[in-house]
Amino acid sequence: MAEQDNGVTTGGEPLPNGADTLPQVGLISQYVKDLSFENPNAPAIYQSQQAPEINVQFDIGSQQVADEVHEVTLKVEIRAESAGTVAFLVELAYAGLFGLRNVPSDAVQPFLLGEGPRLLFPFARRVVADAVRDGGFPPLLLEPIDFNGLYMQQAEARAQQEAGTVGNA
Repeated sequence: MAEQDNGVTTGGEPLPNGADTLPQVGLISQYVKDLSFENPNAPAIYQSQQAPEINVQFDIGSQQVADEVHEVTLKVEIRAESAGTVAFLVELAYAGLFGLRNVPSDAVQPFLLGEGPRLLFPFARRVVADAVRDGGFPPLLLEPIDFNGLYMQQAEARAQQEAGTVGNA
């Protein structure tokens, strides 16, 4: 018989009494939390023959909103300039509510900051493309992003930084 650890058998099987012990994750809902599109130099900007230089910044945040529910927010800021003149600005905060049940504590943050944004990104990408198109520009299709890889890189950098800080103390 497999040993029990915190009510879950070490083999990963649920307990025979029907207790819900297997890890479960689900996307409850997703939504635009904030959206801003600015076209400050219209209509003159449409006369520019130069393709705009586009700067895209991402930020990811998460917070617990209920016992087993977390909100993940993917923020996208885009600034397009053509010959030193702002063509358009887009700010989007796209969020999703995720239900997490029986997920080990060491797996919560990697999910929320890596996998959660990966699931939200295609929908945020569509919102950005539509907003830019509706602003009179060709739709801006953001390139796919490896959020899990970015999370792992940042986690490794933090670990190395902490190891350096501990080694210097």
